[in-house]
Amino acid sequence: MKKFRLYYEEYNRGPFQLLWGHFARQHTALFGLAGIGILLAMALITLVLIPHDPYFQDPEFLLLPPSWQADGMVKYPLGTDDLGRDLISRLMRGSSYTFGLAIFAVLGALAGGLLLGALSGMSKGFKSSIFNHLLDLALTIPSLLLAIVIVAVLGPGLTNTIWAIMLALLPQFVHGVRNAIQDQLKQDYVVAYRLDGANDWQILFSVILPNVWEQLILLSTMALSTAILDIAALGFLGLGAQSPTAEWGSMIADSLDSIYLAPWTVALPGLLIFIAVLSVNLVGDGLRVAMKKRREN
Repeated sequence: MKKFRLYYEEYNRGPFQLLWGHFARQHTALFGLAGIGILLAMALITLVLIPHDPYFQDPEFLLLPPSWQADGMVKYPLGTDDLGRDLISRLMRGSSYTFGLAIFAVLGALAGGLLLGALSGMSKGFKSSIFNHLLDLALTIPSLLLAIVIVAVLGPGLTNTIWAIMLALLPQFVHGVRNAIQDQLKQDYVVAYRLDGANDWQILFSVILPNVWEQLILLSTMALSTAILDIAALGFLGLGAQSPTAEWGSMIADSLDSIYLAPWTVALPGLLIFIAVLSVNLVGDGLRVAMKKRREN
């Protein structure tokens, strides 16, 4: 029996539900989200579960091909490198370095950019002008070049690489947060809130920040793909993760000498870097389209 409703109640979906509805209609964005989920799960699983020791050298199985080839073994599904180390274990462990630490670097740059961008966006006069000119100067330098300079000062190593990428990404976040805050300050509801007696900090935390999360998400997705490429590039150049650390860029550099004998040792980490960057870019593009449609509707 159909339930009788005396009163009709209109249900309006929230902003997150509307955003997810527009995002889910894009198949490429869902594909990218699935890729990010798999890589994130891989990075977390490797902390507790891994097939073999990624640094164990088996001299009996050097440059063993993947298991689907005639000379392959099921024990090593993706084969081994020139030192007899299991590739699938090294690739899984590398996800926690190249992908996991990239997320950590972006979150650190986001926190610093949110603080400095808020101070820049809410300030006026001479201080704001000087800060903006310095920021424009920093934005003219590519993030990878800036990271190389910082690593050259701090010294090679994975820890210094993360700090370098945080500092290299910081101007992008500061610039994006500042522009978003400046746009919000021109809105009518901010003026009305100020006329009610609210000070600058109340306006920032109560009105502006809740309305700039869309821009922050887009900035983070773009910065994440940049951070992944920078970590891999610095590892490849020998400035980031040092051998025998199982980082994807460092793995490619270590296997270049045997690329003709065992091309899978170079192709597999390169393929994972490509998948990671592609997945992040697909999700970022999907979010941009979904946010645009939600504002139009």
